[in-house]
Amino acid sequence: MGRYYRSRHLSTLGAPPRLSLKADEPRRCHVQQRRTLAATPHYDIKKVGVVGLGLMGHGIGLVSAQAGYEVIAVEAQAPALESGKKRIDKSLSKILSKAVEKGKMTLEGAEKEKEKVERRITYSLDLAALRDADLVVEAIVENLDVKIPFYKQLGSLVKPTAIFGSNTSSLKIGDFAAPSGRPQQFVGLHFFNPVQLMRLVEIVRLHETEPAVFEAVRGYVARIGKTAVTCQDTPGFIVNRLLVPALVQAMLMKERGEASVEDIDVAMQLGAGHPMGPLHLADYIGLDTCLFILEGWVKKYPNEPAFIVPSSLRALVQGGKLGRKSGEGFYVWEGDRKVKPAM
Repeated sequence: MGRYYRSRHLSTLGAPPRLSLKADEPRRCHVQQRRTLAATPHYDIKKVGVVGLGLMGHGIGLVSAQAGYEVIAVEAQAPALESGKKRIDKSLSKILSKAVEKGKMTLEGAEKEKEKVERRITYSLDLAALRDADLVVEAIVENLDVKIPFYKQLGSLVKPTAIFGSNTSSLKIGDFAAPSGRPQQFVGLHFFNPVQLMRLVEIVRLHETEPAVFEAVRGYVARIGKTAVTCQDTPGFIVNRLLVPALVQAMLMKERGEASVEDIDVAMQLGAGHPMGPLHLADYIGLDTCLFILEGWVKKYPNEPAFIVPSSLRALVQGGKLGRKSGEGFYVWEGDRKVKPAM
């Protein structure tokens, strides 16, 4: 009530009529609540888009389809799309064959399940096929110069309520969340290889991420049978932020001649309960991948003392010794089996 109203009416009528604010408050609250609810998008994930059908992407598409989601699987080139189809078919056949062997499923049941899962997946070379997706998971190359224009394009094509999730393992989520035009509907969704077997998913929550978006993504992760952990947009998230510097320390220990490759690995296996030692794991991941992550971190965070590139790692990669994938790194490999230390 304004000062003019109070002074004028008090002089002529005495006290002004008393307003019942308490009676009016519930009505105002309900109106405001209805407005808020109407303005909040409803994030119900039913259709999942996956872009990139390589090592990680094909697994993400498969586990999503197995969980009952409709999946749109997109690749940029026809050969990559065909390769992704074959990866999914091979992985699904292997999973179902093992279920039959263990008596969890009959052969007939496995065949029917395979047909059901395959029917849920649609393949496309066109990003516009994702226009009605509720969640789009990106698993393309780890290159900011590729991801930024990709998300600009994706943001203009997909419906406004769609959620975007990046499977990046080392890049800063915020760097391409803003170009998407919807940072409030953006999360990191970091799966682990092989996706079909590894149960962990790191959900990276930005400051802008809406609570309803975060809860919808957590529901998706639970439905595909994974365990979710959450962190902020810190370099490497939880696992790689702790793991990669540990691999670096093992490499530096070897460089200084303080212990052999084999002794470092055996020590961490038997002393710390790790399933494989740090140098064995670095070879398994790929030494080029380790170098790529570290060089990116050193460039972006030059004052972080944990981010160092060992000279031995750089020398091995420059010499084409990438670990398991090339047949030699810290170990000599035959296929997926390490044979002996290479140094």
